[in-house]
Amino acid sequence: MIAHDAIPFDDRGLLLGEGLFETLLALDGEIRHLDEHLDRMAGGCAVLGLPFDRAEAEGLCRRMVPATGRVALRLTLTGGSGGRGLDRPADLTPRLFARVAAVAPVTTPARAIVSSVRRNEGSPASRLKTLSYVDSVLARTEAVAAGADEAVMLNNRGHVVCGAAANLFWVAGGRLFTPALDCGVLPGITRARLLAAQAVEEVAVGPEALERAEAVFLTNSLIGVRPVSRLGDRAFEAHPLVERLRSALPA
Repeated sequence: MIAHDAIPFDDRGLLLGEGLFETLLALDGEIRHLDEHLDRMAGGCAVLGLPFDRAEAEGLCRRMVPATGRVALRLTLTGGSGGRGLDRPADLTPRLFARVAAVAPVTTPARAIVSSVRRNEGSPASRLKTLSYVDSVLARTEAVAAGADEAVMLNNRGHVVCGAAANLFWVAGGRLFTPALDCGVLPGITRARLLAAQAVEEVAVGPEALERAEAVFLTNSLIGVRPVSRLGDRAFEAHPLVERLRSALPA
């Protein structure tokens, strides 16, 4: 694996979207849940058939994080350089790089829409944090154009999957629900923490489940637990279970 500041024009991540990334939160030099993020990248590399040097990735992360401040750390691994076309070179050498950016805590509820952009649950990429994120980009762009912050995405079977950049949960009848992984869900780090801490039912359901919900919220490593205050025309009030989880699982 080679760490690089500059990306050449023959990089397979740039040309083909071949590669993975992780977005981690660091607070005053402490990288939150680093092992879990590296586990996920290692698992994704195994699926894609890409070599992964965990020690090098960990060292790069620790070198990049400043001693003070709240920052997002983006760790990116590409398929490295290759020739024209899809076939990988015989001497495949992934390229690894990282960058940091200051981020403020997210303190406001999200406004969301149900996006027209579908998530392909049949693709292995739907459950990996790959560099091919154009569907999420299109869904978020649609949401912003509609005056919202986030897009709820459905899969090709019409089942609820996730936000454009977050996992999705909802409360109904006092019970907690989230889409099952085989709906095309990325196994989020905060999602896993929540499932370990709270009884959650993993289901495959349509958007009508959200219409009947008492509360809806989003999770990822930068936002922790973020309530949804509006989904389309439906408004949601603050819910005690969501507020409790928000305090228990801070970003």
